[in-house]
Amino acid sequence: MKTGGQLIVDALEAHGTDRIYCVPGESYLAVLDALHDSTIRTIVCRQEGGAAMMADCHGRLTGKPGICFVTRGPGATNASAGIHIAMQDSIPLILFIGQVASHAKEREAFQEVDYKRFFGDIAKWVVEIDDASRIPEFVTRAFAVATSGRPGPVVISLPEDMLTSVVEAPAVLPHTPVETRPGEAELDALETLLAKSIRPFVILGGTRWDTEAVARMRAIAEGWSLPVGCSFRRQMLFDHLYPNYAGDVGIGINPKLATAIKQADLLLLIGGRMGEMPSSDYTLLKSPYPDQTLVHVHADAGELGRVYRPTVAINASPSAFVEAFARRKPASEPVWAAETPKLHAAYLEWSTPPESGPGPVQMGPIMNYLEKMLPEDAILTNGAGNYATWVHRFHRFRRFGTQAAPTSGSMGYGTPAAVAAKELFPERTVVAFAGDGCFLMNGQEFATAVQYDLPIVVVVVNNGIYGTIRMHQEREYPGRVVATDLKNPDFASLARAYGGHGETVEKTSDFASAFERARASGKPSIVEIRLDPEAITPTRTMTQIRNKG
Repeated sequence: MKTGGQLIVDALEAHGTDRIYCVPGESYLAVLDALHDSTIRTIVCRQEGGAAMMADCHGRLTGKPGICFVTRGPGATNASAGIHIAMQDSIPLILFIGQVASHAKEREAFQEVDYKRFFGDIAKWVVEIDDASRIPEFVTRAFAVATSGRPGPVVISLPEDMLTSVVEAPAVLPHTPVETRPGEAELDALETLLAKSIRPFVILGGTRWDTEAVARMRAIAEGWSLPVGCSFRRQMLFDHLYPNYAGDVGIGINPKLATAIKQADLLLLIGGRMGEMPSSDYTLLKSPYPDQTLVHVHADAGELGRVYRPTVAINASPSAFVEAFARRKPASEPVWAAETPKLHAAYLEWSTPPESGPGPVQMGPIMNYLEKMLPEDAILTNGAGNYATWVHRFHRFRRFGTQAAPTSGSMGYGTPAAVAAKELFPERTVVAFAGDGCFLMNGQEFATAVQYDLPIVVVVVNNGIYGTIRMHQEREYPGRVVATDLKNPDFASLARAYGGHGETVEKTSDFASAFERARASGKPSIVEIRLDPEAITPTRTMTQIRNKG
């Protein structure tokens, strides 16, 4: 006989959960009490959106569901930002929400929300437990749903009386992962198409990859001399300095890469959905009928043909697909072999930062410094904004598990993600990039880093504006600025007020020493870069955009 709260914790332990992220609430006190005697590490956060984003980062870097607990009403609605990210990014996550007691439902009780309706379109499955003895069943199913097919978030609503009820329930049997594998007929069809192809191209995306799968994909690319691109913010799926890498298929794509994709006669899309951003608003790959012969590999059958009609649809996870296809070898040297190095050379040219720009701080040399200084296994996180262009275009990712950034384009992600990444991998360097607007959406999670002694470095690129929106504003309505100016705190002083280390960079030459002092401090750190708002992109100033230059 156990309480519902104890059954929840037992089920998490049975599934190998080693940490949870939460903001405490009286609606799930029974779970908190059960965690007191558990080996599960409890990370208390400062806002539910940050907690959910930490859980997302956990799922993103481990492939196992990140676990988040929040209280009802405003706690749950705050967490929705992280749930939306996990849904659009196909990240396994389970959100547990304390709910009003069963007797008070349907009365608009204190902080009552109908979570099936609220989360129905942004979660993979939403359920409310009305029988405490079924808790093991529902938690096991939640792990299965969150990780199978196209991974995503699951929301479990926990009425308060379900958690305090004492019931007899069966012992938890952990879910059995389901792997979807390609058939020999589909692999034969792909091999036949490759044999006929003159200009093939591979785009990697999605989730359900691991280190071994990434290594196998590299071997496939080498064996078949295939050019490979990575979908938007999935750049850690291929070594950028490997001669087959052609660049990232995302926002602000290299024009030469875009041309190569449009002119390809065979596209092999592995793991990704090729949504609006990586497809350049469905122009690189037209929907529903692509110009290119399309072979689409995806773990969820529901994604095959949903947006694009493939010539060959392969229902398989990326890891299972590359394991199977790695056994196939070309009969002779492919006819396109000489073109692949040219695409890599174009990538290297595109990813070389400019040395100059407006204002006293130049981001190009700063990126060059970071490329030389950061170890290959450093984890980089970021949210959304024009500042992220410097990371996505100029940082050359070398290893799997080194990137955490929302493909959904959500702001405020970088700092909480860095906290989770450092807590997961304390031996690795973790650097978060944030704009000034982006940082202040979830910057309070810097306090979580201080509380748990997690020495992350947050690089805040401060240009005093909501930069991306200002850029679009100036392009569409030149000179008519409204709602995009920001008056910011002194971010270095803010870091020190939290108990961390702070640095301010006002000219390019300040950065290297400031960054080294931040790392050497052993504390969570903020390195604020005061960037001229004219430096809105690596190649164009705000004035040029305003003047349509």
